[in-house]
Amino acid sequence: MDRVPTGTVTLVFTDIEGSTQLLQALGPSYGSVLAEHHRILGDAFREQDGVEQGTAGDGLYFVFPTARGALLAAIAGQRRLAAHAWPDGSSVRVRMGIHTGEPTVGETGLVGLDVHRAARIGAVGHGGQVLVSQTTRDLAVGELDADIGFADLGEHQLKDLPGSQHLYQVVADGLAGRFADLRTVAAATGNLPRQLTTFVGRDAQLASGRALLTTSALVTLTGPGGVGKTRLAVRLAAELADGYDDGAWLVELGALTEPALVATAVADTLGIMEQPGRPLASSIVDHLRGRSLLLVLDNCEHLLAACAELVHATLIAARGVRVLATSQEALGIAGEALIAVPSLTVPTVGPDAPAEDILACDAVQLFLERARAAAPGFELSPRNSAAIIQICRRLDGIPLAIELAAARLRALSVEQIAARLDDRFRLLTGGSRVAIPRHQTLRAAVDWSFELLSAEEAALVRRLSVFAGGFDLEAAETVGSGGVVETSEVLDLLARLVDKSLVAADFEGRVARYRMSEILRAYGYERLMQADEASDARRRHRDWCLSLADRAALALRGGPQAGTWLDRLDEEHDNLRSALEWSESQPGEQLAGLRLAVGLWQFWEIRGHADEGRRWLERMLAATTGESIALRANALTGAGILALMQGDYAASMAFHEQSLDLHRRMGDPGAVAYATNNMANAALQQGDYARANDLYRQSVVLAREVDDRHGLAFSLMNMADVLERSGDYAAARLQFDESIATFRALGDRWGEAFALDAFALIAAREGDVETARAMATEAATISREIADERGVARALTNLGDLAGRSGDRLEAVRLYREAFVLRVGLQDRPGTAAALEKLAWATTDPNPQAAAQLLGAADAIRESIRTRVAPASRGDYERGRMALEERLGPEAFAAALKVGRAMSPVEAVATLPP
Repeated sequence: MDRVPTGTVTLVFTDIEGSTQLLQALGPSYGSVLAEHHRILGDAFREQDGVEQGTAGDGLYFVFPTARGALLAAIAGQRRLAAHAWPDGSSVRVRMGIHTGEPTVGETGLVGLDVHRAARIGAVGHGGQVLVSQTTRDLAVGELDADIGFADLGEHQLKDLPGSQHLYQVVADGLAGRFADLRTVAAATGNLPRQLTTFVGRDAQLASGRALLTTSALVTLTGPGGVGKTRLAVRLAAELADGYDDGAWLVELGALTEPALVATAVADTLGIMEQPGRPLASSIVDHLRGRSLLLVLDNCEHLLAACAELVHATLIAARGVRVLATSQEALGIAGEALIAVPSLTVPTVGPDAPAEDILACDAVQLFLERARAAAPGFELSPRNSAAIIQICRRLDGIPLAIELAAARLRALSVEQIAARLDDRFRLLTGGSRVAIPRHQTLRAAVDWSFELLSAEEAALVRRLSVFAGGFDLEAAETVGSGGVVETSEVLDLLARLVDKSLVAADFEGRVARYRMSEILRAYGYERLMQADEASDARRRHRDWCLSLADRAALALRGGPQAGTWLDRLDEEHDNLRSALEWSESQPGEQLAGLRLAVGLWQFWEIRGHADEGRRWLERMLAATTGESIALRANALTGAGILALMQGDYAASMAFHEQSLDLHRRMGDPGAVAYATNNMANAALQQGDYARANDLYRQSVVLAREVDDRHGLAFSLMNMADVLERSGDYAAARLQFDESIATFRALGDRWGEAFALDAFALIAAREGDVETARAMATEAATISREIADERGVARALTNLGDLAGRSGDRLEAVRLYREAFVLRVGLQDRPGTAAALEKLAWATTDPNPQAAAQLLGAADAIRESIRTRVAPASRGDYERGRMALEERLGPEAFAAALKVGRAMSPVEAVATLPP
């Protein structure tokens, strides 16, 4: 029959399974095998009035006038192929798809959806299998012999075709009966849940996920519980689902407790039936082989080994499958690509910042989105911005915590929520009733992560909770070891906690630094208290801080590592504060707290924390009344120096007088000389030169009596300043000569540079420019050699003064700028303010506007650290300020000051010409 049947016809499509492999195995003989295949099937099909419509590679396309004829032809063709003796022991396995419909006749043959449907049915089967549509089965079922039947394979989605198709497998003698699952996804192209709330942020992670899933078969989203891994995975899968013929499928593993259930969950999701006597994982792999599908495995962390094994087997066999996993740690499979899911960005600006700057943070956006659901009409406002910023910061930008906090707006104001965050585990409950249990309360989410830890890991988490603001490996080993945790094990345990997303690692500094979220810290500390380990861990933490402060104090006298130690103490400032607070509150620990405060006062002085440092010293002195006279005397010295920085001269003198009294009680003449010198310094800064001179003389006499050459050198240097201010420059120079010679004899290069600098300052005031420049230059050289950046900045400032006196304003500005850069680098805030003022005076003539802005930036620093210009220098300062105001006029001067106050020091200096 040569004429193509029309009207209702039955279409048959075939192709050889594994034809590429067969071609490679047979080589040149493959052509004859393919021709024999065509002959066998062509004969069988024509015997039932089939008309060939074409061939496509190794496949055939025939049209039959009846469904019965098409089925009989297919069965006969399969039987003959199976019985044929193929060369070299090979076999030719052909899959066939049959569908009945009413295609239309076009110029190239039959066309229409029915043709495509028949082709798609054939494509989803396996070699030796005959698949038919429900239409074909219904037409033929009553016309076939009893030994021919149909196995119901259910509803399936066919590529590029609308709706689903009910498929059947032909069952007959001589045909294989068992095959792997069809290469379709039952009844749908995915099961991703509809998201009922808006998705906020994560642009960078979405972009990374899209890119990685084009090159990596497995992408794992890692992060701590509650950070939003599941929501991100679902969003990413939804964006990519259309790129997979067989869709995107979410398998939720969070509720499972047994590793064996991983395969069951995957099979249930994909509609794969378990086959007796065959591992379920094998059925899953066979089902996915040849498919184009995105499999999302959510919450793998408690079933890592089972997930890894199944994913590995799947990806080896199913090249069209991609896996997107979420887990607190990596699955550990070769080729796995990781995307760390961070917390949402939190505000770094204050509540007075423009609304758009606050809203630029993803955490704020999420809070507002969820807040509107709980309290319709809720918006960011000047009244609530401070509370919203506090909530987002204290919850570390963790989405689950923020959503739970926003839900509390049904019962509390936003200010009440912010105020109750210390009790966050009780406050943050009441999440969605349909969420998995651990996402209904914050505590449940953290419980989940903690219960997955080994005993050693859990112990380390508990102990590390005492750190505020992070820690390094040395600190973790000191505080975290003991009991079940050996010191040598801390590194590996810490690495495992990083892998599990419970500890974040930062590798940008001098050494790796680690941090736990505030939520995990609070939880860990609760567990620490419950384990009765808190006192021991806090004491270890305080003692580690004490050792750090003691080592730093030795370097802060101008040693080569002074800058490094200042940075180190800055890094640990939150830890130091925490250690001080604990020591103050615990009976028997206050004395160690006082020692810690004494070790830190030089750091507080240099970094401009005069107010805080003085407060701590006063609190620790009050908590240790009558204990350790020597330690108290040193604490009073530090308090006096910090009070002097603040311009509180009466308090400074009082502290130094108390320190002097204690040193006298101890009977230590050298210490008495030191304390007397400090009192003289306070008198000098107040402009009381007579008293300062008397005290310096006493200090010199005492130092000579006990042969304290170091103390003598400093006292001589200081007394020289007073003598010069009193008009006796010749006597001052003799004192300086002896001071410098003494420092040199002692080998104290830092003291020598300091004295040379002081000498330069006095010589400059006397108009002895040549001597001043030589002294300052030598001081700068020595300071550079010993890497004393404060000393270099001091000498450069003196050289800048000398350049200005000589009329070389540009050179003065250059030197002041160089000193400014050093002060900023050291974060020496008092020094930075002074450097800005120097630049302002040097800039007044050519650019009074910029000079006033520099002065405004300096004012802002002095106000922030609560310090004033010393009376001894205030006259020059006030004259310079008045001259600048006269140049600009009061209104313009005030406006420029206001602009400068809003600038950072670097921004203010950047307005100057290069």
